Amino acid sequence: QVQLVESGGGLVQAGGSLRLSCAASGRFSKWAMGWFRQAPGKEREFVAAIMWSAGSTYYADSVKGRFTCSRDYAKNTVYLQMNSLKPEDTAVYYCAAGAGRIPSDYWGQGTQVTVSS
Repeated sequence: QVQLVESGGGLVQAGGSLRLSCAASGRFSKWAMGWFRQAPGKEREFVAAIMWSAGSTYYADSVKGRFTCSRDYAKNTVYLQMNSLKPEDTAVYYCAAGAGRIPSDYWGQGTQVTVSS
């Protein structure tokens, strides 16, 4: 059974930074890990992902150049460094893992990110 535990959300002013972490436990192969977010009244959307073995990264256009997804192989942890945050980045951020470039087989519980203007 795969478990994902997120941490690092919070309240930050526009232009600030936050780093989210997601620790994974359990076994899964040919997998990627990534981040999605869901703002109030909106659908969940893809933010970023990283292929666990190769380290290749993918980003939504809305966060390119501001967010960086990385992983610590030894700690089974993926990170989302978020810089130059905007109020429209406010959402619950979910960690995800699974097969494929946009992983969605397993989900964390979510962590709130609030960006004030």
